[in-house]
Amino acid sequence: MSEGRSWRGNWRIRLHERVRERGYTSLTAFAEERPSVPLHELAKELGGADLNAVQLFSGLVEEAEQRQQVTRLVRGQLAREFAESLPGGWPAVLDDEARFAVAETLASWIGFTPETHKESARQVMAALLRTPPPTGWRPLGPDDELLRTLFPDEHA
Repeated sequence: MSEGRSWRGNWRIRLHERVRERGYTSLTAFAEERPSVPLHELAKELGGADLNAVQLFSGLVEEAEQRQQVTRLVRGQLAREFAESLPGGWPAVLDDEARFAVAETLASWIGFTPETHKESARQVMAALLRTPPPTGWRPLGPDDELLRTLFPDEHA
């Protein structure tokens, strides 16, 4: 199967049909039930080769914008990045290897963050690096207390 297969046809309709087939009213409901599952795994669960993580996140951003919950989505994406790249949580010591893993996790998160929230995400990243969280910390979802403190909701 070619890599471009997921872009053939109307992938937005395909994405929402797959979510409804699984009994969910929205893509957000589907994703939030699995807050620690990386996007690529969620996409695979929904469609294998004919849906991808970028499409899934695009759909999630659209829904978050409609609900005015983009900040919550961005926090949730950081939890997904941690689950995939730092499953043991924040390292005890930031040696070269750990520093690279943290940087890679945060950079991937920033890459998924919509432009409207990139500056705030960069500030969160800087705060985490300046004052590291406790060893082993990793957000388990968008409502993580530390993340909500660093990155409060738009209407809080």
